[in-house]
Amino acid sequence: MFKLIFALLGFYLFGFFGSLIGYFLGGIVDRSRAYGIGGINPLSSGSRQKIFLKTVFVLLGKLAKADGHISKEEIAHVEQIFQKLGMSAEHKQNAITQFKQGAEKDFDIDPILEEFIEVCGRTHQLRQMLLVYLIVMALSDGTIKSSEERLLINIAYQLGYDEIAFRQLLDMVLNQSHFAGGGQAVSATAIEDAYKALGVNKNMTDKEIKHAYRKLMSQYHPDKLMGQGLPEDMIAVATEQAKEVQVAYDLIMKSREK
Repeated sequence: MFKLIFALLGFYLFGFFGSLIGYFLGGIVDRSRAYGIGGINPLSSGSRQKIFLKTVFVLLGKLAKADGHISKEEIAHVEQIFQKLGMSAEHKQNAITQFKQGAEKDFDIDPILEEFIEVCGRTHQLRQMLLVYLIVMALSDGTIKSSEERLLINIAYQLGYDEIAFRQLLDMVLNQSHFAGGGQAVSATAIEDAYKALGVNKNMTDKEIKHAYRKLMSQYHPDKLMGQGLPEDMIAVATEQAKEVQVAYDLIMKSREK
């Protein structure tokens, strides 16, 4: 919006070159409003963090109840999240309330997603990290049930993902989880999983694979995510995903040395 305003103002005052400068300056203002830079955006980073946490726990509750009951593994996963966050008693109680709210029968998540999109949806990383959290939750009991998958597809669609893009992300997160905990032996299966974890294939060049690897590492970069509004305590999941991407990439490069 500001790009157009500044461009018109620049043209009125200084002509063609003034409009170019105005367009450039307006772009800076637009990005500042989108990311909350310099206090221009009334929705502060703290507001985005609050909405992100609320959305995560409400949707985790909805996802946990998608198949009709909440498993012990899903409860344990949520408790692990609480521990990692180091929440105060008050914040933990809020999260539990939000989780239970999402788990209520026929609870409508559309207003929650609309609020998230309004506050956090301008940044691709926050939308993607929300989906990553939910996919990790769905995988907590070892498999994604059809009811969970349908809900995830619906959420992804509202976040701007089509089914193909969602399934690509799902496949990557699923295969990244195979590299949790450290290095893997070089085997045909492990190498195949490593390619999938990076969203690449064995026919790509080293340069193409390195580009995909760097893109993923950038998406999981703590400073970038925190700058866009991801709560600091929730960086742990992104850090873990980055470690898994690193292990997968190292395995691919090792296999290509032969």
